[in-house]
Amino acid sequence: MLGVGRWIQSRRRTGTVDGNGREHGLSELRTAAGGIGTTLDEPTTRAELARSAARLVAGVAAVVRGPGETVSGYEWVTGDAGILPDQRWAVAVARETGSPAADGGQTPWTGFPAGSGARPAIGVPLTTGELRYGVLVCARDGPPFTRTEAEILALLAERAASHIRHAREYERVNRTASDLQRALLAEPGRPHPNLEVGVRYLPAGGRTLVGGDWCETVRLHFGRTLLVVGDVMGHGLEAAVDMNAYRSSLRYIASADLPPHRVLRQMDDIAAGEADRRPATCLIARVDPARGQLTLASAGHLPPALITRDGVTTLLPAPVGPPLGTGFGGYESATYELDPDETLVLFTDGLVEHRGEDIESSLDRLARLRFTPAMAVGDILETIVSRLDARNAEDDVAVLAARSRLRRDAAPPEEPGR
Repeated sequence: MLGVGRWIQSRRRTGTVDGNGREHGLSELRTAAGGIGTTLDEPTTRAELARSAARLVAGVAAVVRGPGETVSGYEWVTGDAGILPDQRWAVAVARETGSPAADGGQTPWTGFPAGSGARPAIGVPLTTGELRYGVLVCARDGPPFTRTEAEILALLAERAASHIRHAREYERVNRTASDLQRALLAEPGRPHPNLEVGVRYLPAGGRTLVGGDWCETVRLHFGRTLLVVGDVMGHGLEAAVDMNAYRSSLRYIASADLPPHRVLRQMDDIAAGEADRRPATCLIARVDPARGQLTLASAGHLPPALITRDGVTTLLPAPVGPPLGTGFGGYESATYELDPDETLVLFTDGLVEHRGEDIESSLDRLARLRFTPAMAVGDILETIVSRLDARNAEDDVAVLAARSRLRRDAAPPEEPGR
């Protein structure tokens, strides 16, 4: 088969004429080729190939899967399926077109196969390099297919095969990244029994690579718990790996029972010392249910929300330092009172951000939410996800909600010696 460049050069002046006497100008051919591979979805690419081929041959077109796949006859049929040859002929073409030749091409099968009612048919292998993905089958009521038509269809089939290869590679990388993040994004550590915690993680749409959003809880002495959310910049395998590195360093540093701002400082120092580590935002909340205290520190992260006992939502200001990994430091903490009936909500930016909208407007939509008094933590999370349409968010979403389980009259533990 001629390469795309040579093929177009050979017909630049005159165009091409099919077996029905119709001339195909280069603009028509470019349109047909341009309509194939518009997405990274393999079934869509196969359907686009069938549609383009059916228009060019003024007949019917379909695709048969290749060897190694489930061969079930015609799929993605465009046109009158009754014109197609017997499926056994198409399956034989799919099974018997061996490996592509050294020049990457194969000779299409043409003729008047049995069961076609003496109608002409052509089978064109979908090949690229040494890979093959099935056969394009075309048929029509009319004259036999010409050599020129065979070359055109082979060109379209080769283009489709190339896009199918890209789609499968994209799917493989996406699946690997998803598997890795599922392995890395383990359930957060168990908080103290005095704290009820719920988590929701929602990856963005199926065609978006996973990102580095994460949640974590770390038990501290004297009934206190660290609640943490973070967001590594970017998506994909690298972001998932860096997310795990930040999470590991958090667990190690938190074991020293440092204040939140000092935890961030040490995490920043570690990340800044690794040249390939991506920056990340992070919010840490140290919750002390016995004393009714909440201490916050932020590394470039959005503030948490607090839902009062009456179901009103407010945003808690947190001193904001630079993202982790920059090496600038400068983190501070702020402490608030925390009522046992209040629910704290930490989240990543995917929950609230909308493209083209400023962040203040995005946060205001969250702050306007109202909840039924005494609503369970899990119900609060579902309400937030539903009302903010988080399942259709443009970015990954991680949300963590926590509420004290202590009675109002519970006595606080002995003061820690620090």
